[in-house]
Amino acid sequence: MANIRKRGDSYQIRVFCGYDTKGKQIEKTMTWKPPTGMTPKQAEKEALKQAVLFEEKCLMCAEPATMKFEELAEKWFDEYARLNLRSTSFERMKQLTKRVYPAIGYMKVNKITSRHIQQFVNDLSFNAKNMQTGKPLARKTVIHHLSFISDVFSYAVKMSMVPDNPCSRVSIPKGERKEKEIYSIEDVERLFELLEEDAPLKYRVFIILAVYSGFRRGEMMGLEWKDVDFNDNIISVRRTSNYTKAKGYYTDTTKTRKSQRSLKFPGMVMNLLKELKADQERSARLMGSKWVDSDRLFIKDNGEPMFCGMPYLWLERFCKKHNMPFHGLHSIRHFFASSLIHANVDIAAVSSALGHSAITTTSSIYLHAFQDANARASEAIASVLDFSKKKKNNPNDDDLQDMAS
Repeated sequence: MANIRKRGDSYQIRVFCGYDTKGKQIEKTMTWKPPTGMTPKQAEKEALKQAVLFEEKCLMCAEPATMKFEELAEKWFDEYARLNLRSTSFERMKQLTKRVYPAIGYMKVNKITSRHIQQFVNDLSFNAKNMQTGKPLARKTVIHHLSFISDVFSYAVKMSMVPDNPCSRVSIPKGERKEKEIYSIEDVERLFELLEEDAPLKYRVFIILAVYSGFRRGEMMGLEWKDVDFNDNIISVRRTSNYTKAKGYYTDTTKTRKSQRSLKFPGMVMNLLKELKADQERSARLMGSKWVDSDRLFIKDNGEPMFCGMPYLWLERFCKKHNMPFHGLHSIRHFFASSLIHANVDIAAVSSALGHSAITTTSSIYLHAFQDANARASEAIASVLDFSKKKKNNPNDDDLQDMAS
């Protein structure tokens, strides 16, 4: 119950709302001053009302004092994440609870300190926490765990349930940074030769289109024939196809608004797509009523959308069969981006082609590639300037004359 005390022409309202981590009682106070013209009786009545409102606010803030982190996190899943996150992100967050809940889920929220979370992060970084390999987790995975905990606390702060976010003072151990493994131009040329010789049409089209487009896997799987403009050789990304254990297969919006984009393709790619479309139409005629018309480019034998993981699994087996390096499907997207950068394509155009939400995302992910391209540009300029200088000093040098021609 709030305590109200009149002090001169104002009222002091005091509320006790639990205890801090040292067992000291938490006391919150406020001062309310009646507006001019209010009678003493009206002021007392309004002071009681203000006390009730202040007490409710304080108790809301004190709610986590007796709430465990797991309970708070589940509230976050129900009240925020389920309504605002994409299904794939929601599912990934749920997976993270397998390590987070045993570590801090049983602790009362007001007793979780930055040190507790730092110890958890360090444990993931240096001890055998990978459930498959028994090794420490990758730095990126550790970041995902910390981000989940931070998101829960940030929501609690926003809802006035806790005063601050203890994750703001936690750092991720640097660890060893791994360079992205990207297919070389020689790898891609060899891959194209092998695809021509020994690959089913749908997988040949998938890999070649991925190389020429840089589309994400979900974007590739979500392509429908209505997205293909054979007249102008343009393909548009308008949706994604995804899978989660809870929802199964489903169609979703693109990752960001800017992920919806259109790219123009060479005739070779469009001819392959025409061949794939004709092949699907033949299969539809042969299967009759058993055919499922999904309008997707990449489908099962009966027309249903292909399982999202199949291209990855197929390419892995294909590379192993032909003794080729396998760097995953996403590495093809990196190859696409690096090729544009090394061809001196403007960063804004690269970002737009990749469907990034901001140019800063592109420059951050491909910083090393941009640095390499800039270094080569500097070397080229230096070479030109050096050549001009030599020509000026040796105007009759036959070799320089030949170079100039």
